[in-house]
Amino acid sequence: MSLRCVYTDLDGTLLGAGASLFADHEGGFSMMQARALEACHRAGVEVVIMSGRRRVQVHEDSRLIGQSSFIFEAGSAFHLDGETFMTTGDFAHEDGVTLVEQVSARGVPDLLLEHFEGRFEYHEPWHLDREMSHLFRGEVDTAEANRLLEENGHGDLRLLDNGAIRRKMCGIEVTHVYHLVARGASKATAVAAHAKARGYDREQTIAVGDSLEDLEVADSVGRFFMVANGPERDAGVEQALSSFPNATVTEGRAGDGFYEAVITSLMT
Repeated sequence: MSLRCVYTDLDGTLLGAGASLFADHEGGFSMMQARALEACHRAGVEVVIMSGRRRVQVHEDSRLIGQSSFIFEAGSAFHLDGETFMTTGDFAHEDGVTLVEQVSARGVPDLLLEHFEGRFEYHEPWHLDREMSHLFRGEVDTAEANRLLEENGHGDLRLLDNGAIRRKMCGIEVTHVYHLVARGASKATAVAAHAKARGYDREQTIAVGDSLEDLEVADSVGRFFMVANGPERDAGVEQALSSFPNATVTEGRAGDGFYEAVITSLMT
C-alpha cells in the first residue's frame, strides 16, 4: 500500500540544531530535510507537523513547508484545511476561557511547581500565550506527577514528557520538556483523528519523532521511525522501543533521519 501521509515532530526531528530546517544535528548546513519534503511533494504525500509548540508557531511552520494541516500543543488539537478540532477527550471546556486559563485558576501549575521544587520550572519564554497546555522543563517522574494530580482532584489532566532538550538546568543532567494537558490529549490521538478525517488507512501513514511522546504515535500509524538522537539522549526512549514492533531507529540523526524515513517508506 502506497504512502499517503508523514507525521513528523519538529525539534530534533524535521529541524536540526537551532530549530533550523537547513541544519543537521550538529549545526552544519543541510538540504536533507528539504529533499525529503520535495520527495513527498512529488509523490503526492501529505506532511503533517505534530508539535508541542503553540498554534501560531506550528501554523507558520506548516505554511513554510506548503502544508494545510498540523497538530499543535502536544496533540491537544489539530488544524485541517482551515478548521480546528479539539482532541482533549472528556475535559470540560468552559466557554470563553482557554484550557490554560482553566487549569491556572485551579492552581494546578502551582501544585506541581511546589511539589517538584528545584527540579521543575516553566519553560520560559515558550510557556507564554498558550491555549491548550502548560509548558515546563526539568527532570521529574511523570508517573509521580500524575498520581499527585489524581490525588488532588485533577484526574482530568496529565503531565507528559515531550523529550530531552539542549537547555541546561542546575543539578539536572538531561533537561526534558513537559506538557500539562487534558488527560485525553496526545499526539497519538491527534494523528489517529487526522488520519480518519483524511480517510487514510493506517498502513498508508508513517510518523517520525525523537521522544517518548512521539513513540506512542507508533500505535496510530503503519510504521514509526525514531531518529537516532532520540535514544542517544534519553535512555527511556531506548527502553520503550521494544514495546512497539513497528518502530525503527534510523541511522541518521534529526533531519538525516527524517530523510531516511521518508525515502525508505517511498521505496517500499
